[in-house]
Amino acid sequence: MFKRVGIYYHPLIEAARPLMLRLESLIERSGAACWTCSAWEAEKSLGLLAGTELVLSLGGDGTILRAARAIAPRRIPILGINLGKLGFMTQLDPSEAVEKLPHFLHGEGYQEERTMLQAEYLPEPGMSVQSFHALNDVFVGRGRSTRAIEIKVTIDGEPLNTYKTDGVIAATATGSTAYTLAAGGPILHPQAREIVLQPVAPHLSLHNALVLPHTAVIELEARSERGALLGIDGQIDLDLRNHSVVTVRLSEDSTIFLKDKPTSFWYRTLMKKLQGRNENPHARQ
Repeated sequence: MFKRVGIYYHPLIEAARPLMLRLESLIERSGAACWTCSAWEAEKSLGLLAGTELVLSLGGDGTILRAARAIAPRRIPILGINLGKLGFMTQLDPSEAVEKLPHFLHGEGYQEERTMLQAEYLPEPGMSVQSFHALNDVFVGRGRSTRAIEIKVTIDGEPLNTYKTDGVIAATATGSTAYTLAAGGPILHPQAREIVLQPVAPHLSLHNALVLPHTAVIELEARSERGALLGIDGQIDLDLRNHSVVTVRLSEDSTIFLKDKPTSFWYRTLMKKLQGRNENPHARQ
């Protein structure tokens, strides 16, 4: 049985806090300790993670992304409860959460491991290298300017191409159903370890995605006098100077999802989720 449980909740979804309080009470009645934290202030949870054995995420896929980055590199399972519109990564609806949580707390369910990416870059000469984890994707592209920029792509030390483009995405299998899919990329099975490399609106250049092995080391050099942008999971945006190089590789850390069905059920729900995506193109995360 899980003895210490954390809850990350979306602070702007009205239903999140009442559900959080209800689940917190349920967890404590089961005999486990519980802590709560806004997913938008996840850095405040770092002192609470010691001994935590399970994390609940109340919100949409974006809330899970924040939770996953907050708990890395700890191998703490995440149980996603969907309060958004789509929920590719979430597992339960609110009514199911109240009913099924006691079973999860007693060790039932399936654990599914997902790869993460690690991105590194040097903000300025003489500064320390900055490192970030991403569950979905890493994006290098144009910043405030509306003009396309040049991005030189090198893989395992070998030049691939210099794209004139809005940007280039490096994505995990989890991220293949997010921004990469919108840019025309392939859908990978959630437990695949490959990395998808997808240009966004390239001009007079190859627009197809590349599916790279999990060992690939990707260098993305942004060439733009107007500056460029590094995006992590669509939630962290950092300015890049001209000729900044972002190195992307598979992280040694991973995200673990706790689910009530085995991974094979992914096939049954994929088209349903995609249909929901088309009906709700602006679904809140």
